[in-house]
Amino acid sequence: MEFKDHVCELLNTIDACQVFFDITVNFDLTKNYLDLIITYTTLMILLSRIEERKAIIGLYNYAHEMTHGASDREYPRLGQMIVDYENPLKKMMEEFVPHSKSLSDALISLQMVYPRRNLSADQWRNAQLLSLISAPSTMLNPAQSDTMPCEYLSLDAMEKWIIFGFILCHGILNSDATALNLWKLALQSSSCLALFRDEVFHIHKAAEDLFVNIRGYNKRINDIRECKEAAVSHAGSMHRERRKFLRSALKELATVLSDQPGLLGPKALFVFMALSFARDEIIWLLRHADNMPKKSADDFIDKHIAELIFYMEELRAHVRKYGPVMQRYYVQYLSGFDAVVLNELVQNLSVCPEDESIIMSSFVNTMTSLSVKQVEDGEVFDFRGMRLDWFRLQAYTSVSKASLGLADHRELGKMMNTIIFHTKMVDSLVEMLVETSDLSIFCFYSRAFEKMFQQCLELPSQSRYSIAFPLLCTHFMSCTHELCPEERHHIGDRSLSLCNMFLDEMAKQARNLITDICTEQCTLSDQLLPKHCAKTISQAVNKKSKKQTGKKGEPEREKPGVESMRKNRLVVTNLDKLHTALSELCFSINYVPNMVVWEHTFTPREYLTSHLEIRFTKSIVGMTMYNQATQEIAKPSELLTSVRAYMTVLQSIENYVQIDITRVFNNVLLQQTQHLDSHGEPTITSLYTNWYLETLLRQVSNGHIAYFPAMKAFVNLPTENELTFNAEEYSDISEMRALSELLGPYGMKFLSESLMWHISSQVAELKKLVVENVEVLTQMRTSFDKPDQMAALFKRLSSVDSVLKRMTIIGVILSFRSLAQEALRDVLSYHIPFLVSSIEDFKDHIPRETDMKVAMNVYELSSAAGLPCEIDPALVVALSSQKSENISPEEEYKIACLLMVFVAVSLPTLASNVMSQYSPAIEGHCNNIHCLAKAINQIAAALFTIHKGSIEDRLKEFLALASSSLLKIGQETDKTTTRNRESVYLLLDMIVQESPFLTMDLLESCFPYVLLRNAYHAVYKQSVTSSA
Repeated sequence: MEFKDHVCELLNTIDACQVFFDITVNFDLTKNYLDLIITYTTLMILLSRIEERKAIIGLYNYAHEMTHGASDREYPRLGQMIVDYENPLKKMMEEFVPHSKSLSDALISLQMVYPRRNLSADQWRNAQLLSLISAPSTMLNPAQSDTMPCEYLSLDAMEKWIIFGFILCHGILNSDATALNLWKLALQSSSCLALFRDEVFHIHKAAEDLFVNIRGYNKRINDIRECKEAAVSHAGSMHRERRKFLRSALKELATVLSDQPGLLGPKALFVFMALSFARDEIIWLLRHADNMPKKSADDFIDKHIAELIFYMEELRAHVRKYGPVMQRYYVQYLSGFDAVVLNELVQNLSVCPEDESIIMSSFVNTMTSLSVKQVEDGEVFDFRGMRLDWFRLQAYTSVSKASLGLADHRELGKMMNTIIFHTKMVDSLVEMLVETSDLSIFCFYSRAFEKMFQQCLELPSQSRYSIAFPLLCTHFMSCTHELCPEERHHIGDRSLSLCNMFLDEMAKQARNLITDICTEQCTLSDQLLPKHCAKTISQAVNKKSKKQTGKKGEPEREKPGVESMRKNRLVVTNLDKLHTALSELCFSINYVPNMVVWEHTFTPREYLTSHLEIRFTKSIVGMTMYNQATQEIAKPSELLTSVRAYMTVLQSIENYVQIDITRVFNNVLLQQTQHLDSHGEPTITSLYTNWYLETLLRQVSNGHIAYFPAMKAFVNLPTENELTFNAEEYSDISEMRALSELLGPYGMKFLSESLMWHISSQVAELKKLVVENVEVLTQMRTSFDKPDQMAALFKRLSSVDSVLKRMTIIGVILSFRSLAQEALRDVLSYHIPFLVSSIEDFKDHIPRETDMKVAMNVYELSSAAGLPCEIDPALVVALSSQKSENISPEEEYKIACLLMVFVAVSLPTLASNVMSQYSPAIEGHCNNIHCLAKAINQIAAALFTIHKGSIEDRLKEFLALASSSLLKIGQETDKTTTRNRESVYLLLDMIVQESPFLTMDLLESCFPYVLLRNAYHAVYKQSVTSSA
């Protein structure tokens, strides 16, 4: 109500003063006058659209009455206003009859501005609008116009003024051809106008409904219908062509200015015109796309809109970046040219009252006092006072009885309008950007906004401009108003969520393209794997021997690298398309290092980095191809090849985007060396550890696989049930090195710890067996030189086979671990040779008298580097954790000693096993008993380190017992029990060779070397006989 009263009062005052309006002369006065009328009209239309308005004011009055004890005194007037403005435009047409003269004068002044702005794309093109390079000789000349502020005036605003204005003062349409032409041109350009944000007003229907009841307006109604037809059929294509022209014009402008930013000074007007033109076209499209009939939808879908927005953002960025350049130029312009010209104009005025003279003089003085030094010193300029004074002066000089009439001194008005533009170039660049290029309207067209973004990503040629959409989110806060602070959070949250979604989608799209490229490269790398060369070799051999194999029509297999041989430049491969699409999208992601949206900083590159980390993690785990049901897994060497191919592609991303891909590798690959990654998902370390323990080593225990020391690998044994995998392909030197490369020292440490956990469980079971036989073993320990007594005691032992089997399993696990450690040492020696040699030197020179705790720390360091140690620290840790309840340390020590006794006296039973035969070819036994040597030495070293016993003494005792027991089977006559006697004899030699604590001299004292020599002779002879 108060606003309406103030508006009516002001309009009456303006009419009474007979104010002169001309947008080309008193621009600020005319513009604000027209804006006031449109705001008033819009408000009344919006009020009439509130369905429950009567109920709302009724509730307001009731609440007022309850609070203050009386109803609001303005309530009856408010209620009457609601009733009167049921049809707001009809009521306002009556209300504006007295104001028709002023309003029509202001509107008709647009005749020089609006038609010039509302031209077709062809006319723009012919005039070479916005082109800096069309006339190179004038490139440095300042862009001038008599109507500077009108050049970047919003077309949308002018159409609102014309359509609503001439509806309110419709009588002029019948009497003035200029007014009618303006009105018809506006009606042909649009089908709807924006009232407020996404609220629109359908102009043709509303105008027709208003005029249909006015006598003699049939001609106007026919004009409206013709204009509507023209708008529906031609407006869409006209605006589409304009957008097409603006894309190329803004691209040229942005390119020239990025190369020569100094041109922003003289050609600033071009920049703001370009921004304003593009902004108007984008807003027109946005508004009409939602409010047009579906049959003409093609003209309202622009898949290249992102390009136009992008060039707008580029121009905005230039203005922000080179603001000081523009300030410097216009400070000199104002002081050196504008001040002089204005001073001359003022001097030549025939009449100049004192007040006007003071204001004019202050303008000249303000401009004359400016200097470039102020810009260099970073001084903050503020010309708002000067602009406000000019506004006041326009008001003083535009009334009918003014001594100095602006209508008679148009040159002064035009000059001042130019000066005001120049002042804005110095102190209001940000406000100018908002005025000419603010696209915060997208905040209220979320669906259309998201749809445009999706279309942009789907079109490869447009994806490089996709960054325009997140950048638009920085505009949203400019549509908030201090009178409505509560919506700041709502709009701010929407800007954040949309910006986040856009950047996330861009990163996902880039990640998917990178993944596709990686897949292609992995396929190409896979073709180079050794397994694929067998066919080529076989073809070459057959060709040499002139054997014809296969069918005649069989196509020759393509060799790797054929894809790189281009016969035609026009043939585009899938990889070419992927690389092109990726480079386009990466340009967008790399366009800005960061952007601030509602005091939140977004970094597009970080989105890509995080997505690459997640995808790389999933891809590495996926490339293991682990199948829990069938227990299948990729060979480490093949996985390593794929990972390297993947990493090569990822490294190439640094050519497109400024991201630290090494950080991605460190984050992902380090996580893969742990049991679980940061998301709690299994890693390649856990997958391979499980597979080697649960599949490969379990089959070794089942007798399907044997460890071949000569080959340093586990090999499948011929059995009835063939295994689904070839153990050698997973455990030879090259595969173990590949595994070490993949898992790294951390992963190999985890593998070792898992292996040790299995060993500790076997040792726990062995201790139980010792406890069962503790009395017998105690007697045997002291009776090894009494053969008869030993034979009798041996018969009383139980679970002899179980002890040997468990010790063999331990030996197999330790043999696998030694392979893994050796591979790790080789890998680390290649990557960090100096560090490894230092650790090796450190380990080799530990003094014998060193405290065991210190020595164990050194061993732990050495073990982590893959170096073999006298005492295995991982085994010591695993066995230390076995705390038996109610057993004293002395008892534990005794059990450890008796365990060695048990193993020693059980060795002769191996001779009766058919599988215990030693094979010189593999340097071991097919039932893996050669692994006992490693098990005995490592277990003894670990147990007696824990119990602080002498490892050497205990192993001497073991050797004495073992040699004594084995010498006994030399006297046996039963061929069954002595079937593989020589093969078992060799175990003693292996134990001594494996041990850092025992010597051959010591063995010679217990077991004649001649027996060992004869045993080797026998097994080699037997091997030759069996192979023959």
